[in-house]
Amino acid sequence: MAAKKQNSREKILHAVKAVARDSGFGNLSLDAIAARAGVSKGGLLYNFPTKAALMRALVEDFIADFETELDEHSHGDRGELVSAYVRLFSAKYDETESEGVGLLAAIAEDPDFLKPIKAFHRRLLDRLKADAEDDTAMLIVYLVLEGLQSMKLLDMRVLTDDETATVMTALQRLTERAAHGRRPAA
Repeated sequence: MAAKKQNSREKILHAVKAVARDSGFGNLSLDAIAARAGVSKGGLLYNFPTKAALMRALVEDFIADFETELDEHSHGDRGELVSAYVRLFSAKYDETESEGVGLLAAIAEDPDFLKPIKAFHRRLLDRLKADAEDDTAMLIVYLVLEGLQSMKLLDMRVLTDDETATVMTALQRLTERAAHGRRPAA
């Protein structure tokens, strides 16, 4: 029974993302989500009693997925976490499906959803700082990537693809310096 519940829960979370991608997060309805997930509305409400509970689970799922992927892409060597963060970001940046939009929808639904997001970013930042020899370079990498992500979420991308590629290449060089304690060239 527990495996079935988990399976239904995952199907529902995938359905939320699919409905949002197709119709926009502002147009999410429990009926549309249940239909896309292949569950009854009662089954949806059993797993997520309120829309707020569903959005909270979406935020938690997004954070857990990112942390898992980051751990899978880093290999435990000093400085590897920052480099893995840049590689993972770069690989996901141009994906058409932006799960981060779900975070914006959840925050709009309930501003308290910012608390786990802030806690996640604090954990991430602390892990990156512990991993890098050069805190300044690591902070620059973190802020640039989060700035790019924010621009994407707000549909305010102003950099061309070539400019973004140039930035990502520069960040990769900066992460190498951060990992080995060398200050960036001025």
